[in-house]
Amino acid sequence: MAASSDSQPVPSTGSSPSPEPASAADVHPSRTPDRGRYARAFGAVADAYERARPTYPADAVAWATGRGRLRLLELGAGTGKLTGSLLAAGHDVLATEPDAGMLRRLRGRHPQLATVRAAAEQLPVAGRSVDVVLAAQAAHWFDHERVLAEVARVLRPGGSVVWMWNIMDTRIPWVRRLRELIASPAEVPPEPLEALGASELFGEVERATFRFWQPLDRDSLAALVQSNSVVATMPEAQRAEVLERADALYDDYGRGPDGMLLPYLTHCFRATVRDPGPAEDEPDPLGTDALLIDFR
Repeated sequence: MAASSDSQPVPSTGSSPSPEPASAADVHPSRTPDRGRYARAFGAVADAYERARPTYPADAVAWATGRGRLRLLELGAGTGKLTGSLLAAGHDVLATEPDAGMLRRLRGRHPQLATVRAAAEQLPVAGRSVDVVLAAQAAHWFDHERVLAEVARVLRPGGSVVWMWNIMDTRIPWVRRLRELIASPAEVPPEPLEALGASELFGEVERATFRFWQPLDRDSLAALVQSNSVVATMPEAQRAEVLERADALYDDYGRGPDGMLLPYLTHCFRATVRDPGPAEDEPDPLGTDALLIDFR
């Protein structure tokens, strides 16, 4: 279900590369020894992910990309929650996704989109060929040093990298209950931002935050819970118990046919690639001199 269009910016202070780290009780799945198992869980719940995960506010997309038609590279595009907003803004987009199930859903939703199955750590894209590289709800799964090197390689001079996350706004009590039920992160995972802020390949990290509300009914709330990597990897009986508790939460806080509005904060982080100096002749593994993938 699409996010409400009634989004609004939330004032940000300074250009700090990271919010306060989460407590030990809020450790993100990507920071655990089982991170690989969690990362691979999304393909099996791609349909639930597509049905229930929110999109990204238009004003957040405008902040991330700026004005004009740009050539964008999206990493870990999933089912296309950010991709659709980038296309709607008029940009040329190449979307990469390593999971076959998620990529299949993405291609079904956007059949004319240029896509490729690829990990962010090894991009089939020629050097200095894109204006902006983006990842939404994905950068915490990356090998940060390798990905930042690849991003710097493919960006044109003056280009930027943008990491984005939708995080539930837990200032409302029932939202806190939902977050705790599914072990959803309370804050942006700090590692991707620490790596970006420390990288010599990029300049200062800028930050902006936007608020929006996602409408949910009983079925889409259940799908949202199912799309969580922690829930997706639970034993069946435990997963059924979590879904039952989510249904009870809806009974307590839903408004009948009007459903409920789930508040989110979209946290955006942007940094400009540093000038690497004169371009060197880069061998092109596929024998082209532009993108290695046909960019339509």
